[in-house]
Amino acid sequence: MPLTCDFLVIGSGIAGLSFALEAADHGEVIVVTKRARDDANTTWAQGGIAAVLAEGDTFEAHIQDTIVAGGGINHPRAVELCVREAPDRIRMLQEIGANFDVAQSYASADDSSPRLPDAGTDLDLHLEGGHSARRIVHKADMTGREVERALVEAVSQKKNIRILEDHMAIDLITMSNFGGPEVCAGVYALDTENGHVATILARATVLASGGAGKVYLYTTNPDVATGDGLAMAFRAGAEVANMEFYQFHPTCLFHPQSKNFLITEALRGEGAILRRLDGTPFMKEYDPRAELAPRDIVARAIDHEMKRTGAEYVHLDITHRDPSFVKSHFPGIYAQCMSFGLDITSQPIPVVPAAHFCCGGIATDLDGRTTIPGLWAIGECAHTGLHGANRLASNSLLEGLVFAHRAAQALATIDKSGPFPEVPEWNVGEAVPSDEAVVITQNWDELRRLMWNYVGIVRSDKRLRRAARRIALLQDEIAEYYWKYFVTRDLLELRNIATVAQLVVECAAARRESRGLHFTIDYPQTDPKSARDIVVKRGVPAHYATFRGPASGV
Repeated sequence: MPLTCDFLVIGSGIAGLSFALEAADHGEVIVVTKRARDDANTTWAQGGIAAVLAEGDTFEAHIQDTIVAGGGINHPRAVELCVREAPDRIRMLQEIGANFDVAQSYASADDSSPRLPDAGTDLDLHLEGGHSARRIVHKADMTGREVERALVEAVSQKKNIRILEDHMAIDLITMSNFGGPEVCAGVYALDTENGHVATILARATVLASGGAGKVYLYTTNPDVATGDGLAMAFRAGAEVANMEFYQFHPTCLFHPQSKNFLITEALRGEGAILRRLDGTPFMKEYDPRAELAPRDIVARAIDHEMKRTGAEYVHLDITHRDPSFVKSHFPGIYAQCMSFGLDITSQPIPVVPAAHFCCGGIATDLDGRTTIPGLWAIGECAHTGLHGANRLASNSLLEGLVFAHRAAQALATIDKSGPFPEVPEWNVGEAVPSDEAVVITQNWDELRRLMWNYVGIVRSDKRLRRAARRIALLQDEIAEYYWKYFVTRDLLELRNIATVAQLVVECAAARRESRGLHFTIDYPQTDPKSARDIVVKRGVPAHYATFRGPASGV
């Protein structure tokens, strides 16, 4: 028998859990997460959440900063909504128990009647690259961990939220596959503990599956970030937009024992300087804002310096700040670097750029609706139009919060009166247990390496053509393996990152200009006529959109 619910959520990061928390007031919720409930990209977020809270800061300034960073193709309405709704989302997190760093004046106040810190006056606010004011709400340099903790605790107290850990969604159930209308009715999900495939039906299916950083060889993302929701939506026929805009974080720790440790943008906001290995600073040679330039500019500058000098990394130096300041403001980074024998109060940090955030995604309207009825997408897997060609620092957690709230509001009055559709159970066909899993590891490594080499920070038509040919061959091998053997999490993740790789290459090849995160040596200038989204759909080549977002009017 299938499992049924009103709201099915795929993913347990900030978008998925904040949606589930609110949707639980209107119906039964099932959250599917492929590992532990707190194993999400959110947990790894260091910097914080951008919100206009300080005196002298304005919504208009945050909007302008976002659009400038986004290369001019942000959707203005999405930007305005996100920015203006940010303070309320910060207060919501405080109300469920998230503890953010407070200003010194609040921390030292003698108040015999404890109160919740006021988001507008009491919180300590960081400055990050691309922002014109201090507006980053944070918990030291471990903001995501604190937000995830608060959300997991709040969700766990809701009786009508069921969390299925160690369950990985395989594919969306669309009724058109069974002779019905094009409506999403749920998912097939693999219980990775026992190999059973569950059928889960829902009135609304909400993809909150996060990003896809594992499509690249070097990434700041955790192992769960394999683009599962993106790939499933594309296979089901949803429109996907702007996948060429993959953000590379400028500063990931370069160390043989460190796989993907991010060095937060806030370090540069507090004065850290990027230096060549000989000690000379270089960012002012690339942008007058120096270390506080948007991420795409900083990442390309570091990439160019590494290629020009042959260095494997550059240095990020904060040794000129007081050691007590560094330790108190960045305890997570200090502790992690010390575990590798690196004291950041006296030694510069070796850093390299690494894949960090997917600015494109499943095309949605302002409430999270995709182009498939019954299917919604929120958070990093969605393309709302907020980020444009490059995400402004600390707008990612904000996006997850705002659009989860908007989706939950839009779904509050969903019709729950009708019966669930009848769909067949998962059919294994003639599949058998695998005896050659080496195919998965070989293709996994090859795919991620070719994406890094051919579809990285700097691209060309020639590199993209090479990548497209290799990806197509790998997809043929993966498809053959998929139909021959029982599904496993490793196989499903490989299948998904191959689909994401295909989408990134298709969109990059279609954009004949350089803009934001997409830089190609064949078209190094920005073309004003190309200030539009690139949209791709299964069976339809990537192309410039004549509108911004799906037909519902983003």
